[in-house]
Amino acid sequence: MDILEILKQDYQQFPENQTYSIYAEDVYFKDPLNQFTGVDRYKQNIDLIARWFEDIDLEVRDLKKVEETIYSEWTLYMNSPLPWKPRLAIPGKSELKLNSDRLIVSHIDYWDIPPFEVLKQNFFPQQDNNQRK
Repeated sequence: MDILEILKQDYQQFPENQTYSIYAEDVYFKDPLNQFTGVDRYKQNIDLIARWFEDIDLEVRDLKKVEETIYSEWTLYMNSPLPWKPRLAIPGKSELKLNSDRLIVSHIDYWDIPPFEVLKQNFFPQQDNNQRK
């Protein structure tokens, strides 16, 4: 199966049943809150999201491959673990680099809003956060 098809499927069921075999053992990951190396640590990061947050929905608006790089644009929706379960929306982009074995060796996420704005959504809900559930 083509790597784009695998990623589409993974994004649709995120964070459940992810295909970790498409990542190199020493994959580098970075987002505004984390930076680490290793597929095991990458899996732990996704497991942490699944454990703490509820009603997770990853809406992918664009997914394309240009030479050895995959680009995606998305919004991650999820309910925060706070007692009142605020709905969070994190719009962003990803850049995934492939090695010669067609494995992902670098996964960098860029958020379209600062992390503090995500934190504020716990206390001051945004109108559009409730659109996707």
